[in-house]
Amino acid sequence: MSNQERPLSPHLSIYRWPITMTLSILHRMTGVALSFGLLALVFWLESIAFGEASYQVFAGWIDTPVGKLLLLGWSFSLFFHLSNGIRHLFWDAGFGFEKRQADVSAWLVLIATVVLTASYWMIVQGGLT
Repeated sequence: MSNQERPLSPHLSIYRWPITMTLSILHRMTGVALSFGLLALVFWLESIAFGEASYQVFAGWIDTPVGKLLLLGWSFSLFFHLSNGIRHLFWDAGFGFEKRQADVSAWLVLIATVVLTASYWMIVQGGLT
């Protein structure tokens, strides 16, 4: 049996990665990130319950560049998961299944995520610094 007659699968160099697949993977990743963010929320509440000294330790750690980067990542994850969840609600109602509609809604989710995250950090948090 000769391998020359078998059709070849598309190689990664010719395959175009669809945005809908990217958002699907990102949705799962942000869900995991939000789980870790929930643990941070529990530690924050725990530090409040244990008193002022415990809270100051937590507040000092979260005020570091690493802590702020984690907060930024968790807020991005929250807004992405929320925006993509709304998109899925429209799909559950039977809207937006056409390829063009799915691509447009995917880009809208990304734009909404960036705008909501930036707005949150500029308005509520007073900026990243």
